[in-house]
Amino acid sequence: MSTAIVTGQPVPGSSLENDLRSLGFDVRVAADAAETESLLATVPADRRVALVDARFVGHLHALRLGLTDPRFPLAAVPGAVTAQPAARQAFVRAVARETSAAGGTATARAAEGGAPALALDSLADRVADALDADAGPVHRPELGSLVAAVPADPQARNEARQAVSAVDEEAVRLKSAVKSRDGFFTTFFISPYSRYIARWCARRGLTPNQVTTASLLTALIAAGCAATGTRGGFIAAGVLLIASFVLDCTDGQLARYALKYSTLGAWLDATFDRAKEYAYYAGLALGAARGGDDVWALALGAMILQTCRHVVDFSFNEANHDATANTSPTAALSDKLDSVGWTVWLRRMIVLPIGERWAMIAVLTALTTPRITFYVLLVGCAFAATYTTAGRVLRSVTRKARRTDRAAQALADLADSGPLAGAVGRVARKGLPGLAVPAVALLGGAVVVACSALTDFGGPLPAAGAVLYVLTSALAVARPRKGALDWLVPPFFRAAEYGTVLALAGKAGVNGALPAAFGLVAAVAYHHYDTVYRIRGDAGAPPAWLVRVIGGHEGRTLLVAVLAAVLTAAQFKVALEVLAVAVALVVLVESIRFWVSAGAPAVHDEGETA
Repeated sequence: MSTAIVTGQPVPGSSLENDLRSLGFDVRVAADAAETESLLATVPADRRVALVDARFVGHLHALRLGLTDPRFPLAAVPGAVTAQPAARQAFVRAVARETSAAGGTATARAAEGGAPALALDSLADRVADALDADAGPVHRPELGSLVAAVPADPQARNEARQAVSAVDEEAVRLKSAVKSRDGFFTTFFISPYSRYIARWCARRGLTPNQVTTASLLTALIAAGCAATGTRGGFIAAGVLLIASFVLDCTDGQLARYALKYSTLGAWLDATFDRAKEYAYYAGLALGAARGGDDVWALALGAMILQTCRHVVDFSFNEANHDATANTSPTAALSDKLDSVGWTVWLRRMIVLPIGERWAMIAVLTALTTPRITFYVLLVGCAFAATYTTAGRVLRSVTRKARRTDRAAQALADLADSGPLAGAVGRVARKGLPGLAVPAVALLGGAVVVACSALTDFGGPLPAAGAVLYVLTSALAVARPRKGALDWLVPPFFRAAEYGTVLALAGKAGVNGALPAAFGLVAAVAYHHYDTVYRIRGDAGAPPAWLVRVIGGHEGRTLLVAVLAAVLTAAQFKVALEVLAVAVALVVLVESIRFWVSAGAPAVHDEGETA
């Protein structure tokens, strides 16, 4: 249980102590500065602790936002400040310093014949300011119309109480549960009612993780319905896919409504969206096969295209996360367009975010065939990828920004280079200059994919192309990635590796090769998504041993190309299956170990629109 220390003389009629107890705090009252420090010393080191001014007037949800959010070590609202165990030492030092200063003031007043003031006036605010200066930024949530204040006199207190009464706290809480930036379909067709589902779940003690799991199970049932290959199954699959998306929105809204963020929740929310979508692709492909139509190549192509889109998003954002001089004419034009309301929604829709994409897939599944569904999906995603990537390229080449070592390291981690690229890179220490880095990465990837797609199965050309790919990828990562377009390197690597697997499996021409390739790409893609979310949580990339064991992108590409050259088509299919299972086991075991027990940050995924 958390502990809240209420500082100062209790105010008659105040509900503060009851409010704090309703938020899960063990409430203790400190009458003076010395008692504040002594009470703080008795609080166990593994508990959250808060200081709250006894005169606080405000909404319960303002206190909830300021004192219970698990994502921030230090947080404050006017009249209240809190620290989690990780920031406890800094908090104790700040309290000691501020209570000592306040005690000195009280003694001086008493010596002058004045009232022996308790000198606890605004102690919580002074501690928060001291923490800002000494321990780093203190999180201060946006309260909007919510009230949080420490009135200085009875009139101000009465005005604050009137301001509290004038605001519908529950309406504000429900509104804040919905992301401020979301897609058109989600904003207007899901969130208006999913927020009430989130409140229903909160009142019954359900957790976001339980809702996330329900969303996954619903999507898997939808995939199973699609796999039946019947019109009734396709209709049921479309309905269930939308239901899964409603639950997907609900879990995040429940987390924001109840402030129930967790490390496990961050992992589940970050990875299940991709698992649901790609499992559904597999279900559609199985259903089509039952009807005599082989669309596994389209399903795998859709997964590759969508994954590469995400890598473009992640790489660009990491490259510019803390870049200086982060301006460009393209960005200025985007800001101008944002001032025209309808263009905002149009631009959000044409990038085909998850809401629009899943709605489109659901409707097409119910009304058409899997082949048509994949055709439309591939065209839509290709247009969206072209639009977003072109805009980001223009921003990058028209801005003059200095990228930091952190950004360079993030791009290096996203590249997923293995021991082969590392060994070659140590020979070519100087690397390549400027725009040559993404150009060489693109060239090497294009060569290996072309060699795999344009030659007959079993020939040596794909293996030769893979050797060239190892050399070019090593050159592309031989120096820190701080160039204007170096963020393109990771998506080029993803496209090369996944595209090679697709081309070789398609050329094998044996039943089951493409589903095996789908499984291998899904396992590797999971590893790449896991890398992204570790970086986002400031938890670092996966351990070096994991990258070495699974070979890095260039090692896996070379291995698959060599296997295609030395094995028969039937043997190659089996090799892909074995490789898929091996990679999946290694990356899943390590990922689950990390997210469940490694103490990663509780950073909830606030929802990638794509």
